[in-house]
Amino acid sequence: METRLTEAFQRSAHASVAEPILRACVHCGFCNATCPTYQLLGDELDGPRGRIYQIKQVLEGQPATRIVQQHLDRCLTCRNCETTCPSGVQYGHLVEIGRAVVDSQVRRPWPERLLHAVLREGLTRPAVFGAGVWLGRLLRPLLPSALRDKLPIPRPAGPRPTSTRTSPISRATTSPGDAHAVLLLRGCVQPAMLPSIDAATQRVLHALGIETVEAPGAGCCGAIRHHLNDPDGALGNLRANIDAWWPYLESGRVDTLVINASGCTAMAKEYGHLLRDDPIYAERARRISACTQDITQFLLPHTGALKTRLGAVANRVAVQTPCTLQHAQRLPGVMEQLLGQLGVTCVSVAESHLCCGSAGTYSVLHSSLSQQLRDRKLDHLQRESPDIILSDNIGCIAHLAAGTSLPVWHWIEWLDQALGTNA
Repeated sequence: METRLTEAFQRSAHASVAEPILRACVHCGFCNATCPTYQLLGDELDGPRGRIYQIKQVLEGQPATRIVQQHLDRCLTCRNCETTCPSGVQYGHLVEIGRAVVDSQVRRPWPERLLHAVLREGLTRPAVFGAGVWLGRLLRPLLPSALRDKLPIPRPAGPRPTSTRTSPISRATTSPGDAHAVLLLRGCVQPAMLPSIDAATQRVLHALGIETVEAPGAGCCGAIRHHLNDPDGALGNLRANIDAWWPYLESGRVDTLVINASGCTAMAKEYGHLLRDDPIYAERARRISACTQDITQFLLPHTGALKTRLGAVANRVAVQTPCTLQHAQRLPGVMEQLLGQLGVTCVSVAESHLCCGSAGTYSVLHSSLSQQLRDRKLDHLQRESPDIILSDNIGCIAHLAAGTSLPVWHWIEWLDQALGTNA
């Protein structure tokens, strides 16, 4: 579409990203057909096409308003519209720029500012968040249901491997040229909420003869601060992680960063874009993004080796593919492919492309819309009476588990149990 950005914005670092995205949009509206908020609200301004137009107006000089801010806030950043768009519009990059510009012009009410600050500082600091989770579980019977829903009941983590020397699956059964070790992102929220996911990941990789390394100093991937419009804090997270990981990559000890939370994987794959203008970190960030793989993506070539240990599988599984896996990382169907190669029966799930409503902090900031999307998703996931729901992201798992009596697990936990490596 025709775009005439203000001179002030043209001088900003964001102009080179925003302008070609705006010009690529032909305003066809195909994106609205797969937008979760448009499906619920039916408002053009709560769909990608309408949000793009509102951002365009602000970048062309029209003053931002609180109403525009709310329409942009209601976007889940699921990026389903990118998968649908025939013109290749990179909506995810544009909406983050739009939010930053609008927030610079419109001051949020103080309760919102306070909540954003609590989420930014509380969720991204493992020690603080871990203490909060411990206290929340201690006081669980006294908590309101909205808070109880955010605290999934933990599963036993089990022992973690200390060496790969006695691997249950022979090194000879893995692909030639595989690295002997991979980096793992420990992250900020997952270790406190469901430590069983990291433990299961390490055991499964250990079974393949792959050592796992958690670099001291690496922490939050930066996604929470990034999506809450704290660019400086987010870039601080990115640089700290790169500093922690770089010695391992530079030495050749590892060549892959493996992440078992698809939201964090999607963020790490954006490091190169977000630090593209940093004279010190740009090249390192590009390499980090290039070597990052989701655990699903990483293990897909190893299904043959895993299947020899697995045997027959009785479970009927419903797969919830997170938006960060199928839309942000462009890996649709990879979970079903991997599980299918392991002999798992994956039941049919309608509207598998739509967001479950978790979307990071979205379930806290927009609880009503989030719960509507969760109920819609669970209705489809449970329709074929599966034995278990499997996902690839801690946020989706906790969000869905609060709305169903069915077990909701990370698929790596299920695989770990099926392999018997958690004994």
